[in-house]
Amino acid sequence: MELFQAKDEYILQSGDRALWCSRKDGSMAVRPATDLLLAWNPVCLGLVEGVIGKIQLHTDLPLGLVLIRQKALVGQLPGNHQVYKITKIAVIPLSDEEPQELELELCKKHHFGIDKPEKLAQSPDESKFLMKTLSQIKSNVSVPIKKKYSPAFQVKENKEKERLERRLLDELYKIFMDSDSFYYSMTYDLTNSVQRQGDAEKSSLPLWKQVDDRFFWNKHMIQDLIDLQVPEVDFWVIPIIQGFVQVEELVVNYNETSDEERSSPETPPKEIICVDDIHPRFTVALISRRSRHRAGMRYKRRGVDTDGHVANYVETEQLIHVHSHTLSFVQTRGSVPVFWSQVGYRYNPRPRIEKGQKDTMPYFAAHFEKQLKLYTKQVIINLVDQNGREKIIGDTFLKQVLLYNNPNLTYVSFDFHEHCRGMKFENVQVLTDAISDLITDMKWA
Repeated sequence: MELFQAKDEYILQSGDRALWCSRKDGSMAVRPATDLLLAWNPVCLGLVEGVIGKIQLHTDLPLGLVLIRQKALVGQLPGNHQVYKITKIAVIPLSDEEPQELELELCKKHHFGIDKPEKLAQSPDESKFLMKTLSQIKSNVSVPIKKKYSPAFQVKENKEKERLERRLLDELYKIFMDSDSFYYSMTYDLTNSVQRQGDAEKSSLPLWKQVDDRFFWNKHMIQDLIDLQVPEVDFWVIPIIQGFVQVEELVVNYNETSDEERSSPETPPKEIICVDDIHPRFTVALISRRSRHRAGMRYKRRGVDTDGHVANYVETEQLIHVHSHTLSFVQTRGSVPVFWSQVGYRYNPRPRIEKGQKDTMPYFAAHFEKQLKLYTKQVIINLVDQNGREKIIGDTFLKQVLLYNNPNLTYVSFDFHEHCRGMKFENVQVLTDAISDLITDMKWA
């Protein structure tokens, strides 16, 4: 899609659709692309991939429109659904300020043989504003200038504001460019597991209306567009997840000879035969989606809140697609759902419990009521240390499970640090062997 800059607006055009965003107040509207002809002297700034939403980095700074500048194809999910990772963004100030160099890919239609777009020509109406400004300057000449509003002060204040904006923008760019954790698809719902996508009632709705609200990362940023409540916005609302996506196409080869026979020089090499000559490949995908509720820095976000959300909650889905069948296994992780915190940034600060058993119980129950409604049965794996400073967290967790006393919850404690000390992560096999029957019994109905 092409990004245009007009006198008071930025305009995104894709086919016969256009999204107009005011530079004055950030208001958005969807119009036919033919309305672009009504804009005053629109200049094409280049190509972008989509809209993430609006953001205000600081109360002293203007709103910014965040756009997907570049994407990278991650893979293709069953049904020819392409999944992309956001690799670069562009942020455009929704104010009268001229945008900094955006370094967008230039479209061949408007930039053939031109390195950079020319600046906007002055609107005929701008002369009126210019005369008004000149008259104001003349009338203010005789007015004494207060010290704090002196030209030197204004310059200093503007420079400080520019430095603040530059620093905050750099941090925003790093979030997208360095973390490799923002993904989207125009045709596949990355927020929902295969099981939840089986809900026939939602299948006819636009993609963004089918999403799991927990994992719609940019919902708040795109809310102004959603609030328009017109069908024309459906194309412009792209649900983005924060997490991880990997898609691989694999082939399993079967050979009747054993490993010993294959390694023997007396055994002639045999042609590798695939299990199925018609459909020799299958797709394996791993999708991790982080909840937008109670997200935050490690040590700064811990435990449960009064809405039953736990800190840094993630749902991970493993997909295996064979022929026309898709298998899905879902796991979740999150902070221990009691009220606890850690103070300071030093390595492994001491945890502290902030509420007693009775005060915690309603919110612990609220968390697992939501979990059981979504997943029917759950096996809780408590991975905190069973000794040392983390013991207080594990003990509090177990007491809450016993008080809740729900037959659909199974509690298992596994001292991860003790068993896997020295980077011996293969010892997790001890845990998987112990709960293999529980895993096998997990089914979606």
